[in-house]
Amino acid sequence: MQRDAAKPKKSEKNINVEKRENPMSLSLDVSAKIYPVNRYLELYSRSLEEPEKFWEEQARELDWFKSWDKVLEWNTPFAKWFVGGRINACYNALDRHLKSWRKNKAALIWEGEPGERRVLTYHDLYREANRFADALLRLGVKTGDRVGIYMPLIPELPISMLAASRIGATFTVVFSGFSSGALADRLNDAEAKVLITADGGYRRGRIVNLKENADKALASCPTVEHVVVYRRTGHSVPFKEGRDIWWDDIVKDSRKYVEPVSVESNHPLYILYTSGTTGKPKGVVHSTGGYLVYVSATQKWVFDVRDEDVYWCTADIGWVTGHSYVVYGPFLNGVTTVMYEGALDYPNPGRWWEIVERYGVTILYTTPTALRTLIKYGDEYPKKYDLSSLRLLGTVGEPINPAAWEWYFNVVGGGRCPIVDTWWQTETGGILISPAPRLGLVPLKPGSATYPLPTIMADVYDEKGRPAPSMTRGYLVIKNPWPGMLQTLFKDPQRYQQVYWSRFEGVYYTGDYAMKDEEGYFWLLGRADEVLKVAGHRLGTIELEDALVSHQAVAEAAVVGRPDAVKGEVIVVFATLRQGYSPSPQLAQELREHVRRVIGPIATPEEIHFVHMLPKTRSGKIMRRVIKAVASQAEIGDITTLEDEASVEEVKKAIETLRAGMA
Repeated sequence: MQRDAAKPKKSEKNINVEKRENPMSLSLDVSAKIYPVNRYLELYSRSLEEPEKFWEEQARELDWFKSWDKVLEWNTPFAKWFVGGRINACYNALDRHLKSWRKNKAALIWEGEPGERRVLTYHDLYREANRFADALLRLGVKTGDRVGIYMPLIPELPISMLAASRIGATFTVVFSGFSSGALADRLNDAEAKVLITADGGYRRGRIVNLKENADKALASCPTVEHVVVYRRTGHSVPFKEGRDIWWDDIVKDSRKYVEPVSVESNHPLYILYTSGTTGKPKGVVHSTGGYLVYVSATQKWVFDVRDEDVYWCTADIGWVTGHSYVVYGPFLNGVTTVMYEGALDYPNPGRWWEIVERYGVTILYTTPTALRTLIKYGDEYPKKYDLSSLRLLGTVGEPINPAAWEWYFNVVGGGRCPIVDTWWQTETGGILISPAPRLGLVPLKPGSATYPLPTIMADVYDEKGRPAPSMTRGYLVIKNPWPGMLQTLFKDPQRYQQVYWSRFEGVYYTGDYAMKDEEGYFWLLGRADEVLKVAGHRLGTIELEDALVSHQAVAEAAVVGRPDAVKGEVIVVFATLRQGYSPSPQLAQELREHVRRVIGPIATPEEIHFVHMLPKTRSGKIMRRVIKAVASQAEIGDITTLEDEASVEEVKKAIETLRAGMA
């Protein structure tokens, strides 16, 4: 975009500024990049008229061994896309780039937490994926078998995924922060034949012993016949003869080329188990053809990726964001992608910004939780590094509160990078609601994911399944099929129907609260089950947390409910403060009054606790379940995915201090 030669006025930032009222009643004056909204809405309307034709055009961007006989076979709630077409995921991610100049282009830039660096070209990845595909074949893995992957964030993780898909095996990646019990549950449900793991990984300067966890899990996993172990840390680990084999040992004699297996479009590419549920984990099954078409298209549309881009999605590959927008989306589009192994603020809070500067990152895609963690360290760290390479910013995983949006836009992006606030789920396979710069930018409203992507018919329903009035909270639903959607839950089609398609007849129930404004913008309000009931009033935790972090002193906040004999539940707040602010009774009272002003008297917190850190998973999600258990003096339960157990002690200590003072 050309800049005016004249110096901008103080209220301008070289892009158009639009002041909008936020539905959460937070006062904002944030810059927004404006393009004619008509361009996108016209394209969106056309896509709804002939959705199958639209997706057929997108599918032709990939390489197929055989074209499809039918674009969509829809028997609600089961969809089959590009029926009869034959394709291979690894071939599309790697082989086809070898026919062009991209053969020697950097595909993956990797940095380990201790500081090691590796750059793999598309040819390098192709070579390694072929070698490991041959290793899997020699271990007896066949098309349709399941391969478990339990690895740190190292290049061999995507190589394992690509190798499995090359031979038509279905992979299931288990997040490396999960416990041995969680790993066993997933391997058993998937009936995995082989497990790929590592001796360990690095996290905050410590070795995470993955092999030890894997061995505990495998004691109750009868279907796993072989375990391939990659040497990451080099520390000594137990080895079971006849079952365990080192990665280096099995690939040293591998063939350099393995013919990619042509699978039918609806062949399962992977199974990804949803976390945080009670009982049996849900194994979300994603197809090959439809999924590849969807993630390839949406990555282009949303991130406007170009050949010269260096793209960094900070997600762990153990989550769906890593599958879709660290591995398959970027590789399908021939993009250079960055992968970093460690914690975002280790060994100091400037680590991420150092990576952006070192590799010239142009697109950054991360979570609001990560941003709020970095905000508390102040502006000093991002301003210490040259972030001028950035041209587009993205968020994922939860609604972004306006204060974090403004910091991301102004401090990280220098007031010049559009923010794509994306909404989607494990089950959707790819982004469904988001700005789409490649298709035409629309005015950005801080906190809104804007509009659905082409062909996606999203709506907000009330309790009775009717469209909710403008700016009224309801349930987000999707009214039509799309190529990236889950096929089913593994071995449990009845549960698939019950969980996603029974709440409202004939539409996909997301389980998220949302609002739609008078201009058709969607505002995501968090999970429908993240709701407190205070004196008969339903209050969303996201709404309360947004109000708290809009105060200049608060970096992060977690809100939970505590049982109360009179009100049913009372609001309990745990907050970390920005640099320059200290805990005090006066500040706690100021925050109570602030929340009253922003939301109303019913939302006044009963307790406010100041802590140095909040309990989070390694993926950066706040563990409200743990906080709620501590606040309610209940059993904490499994905390094996916790980033730092000291954070739980922080919460306990804060509660004890407050209650001692009240005694």
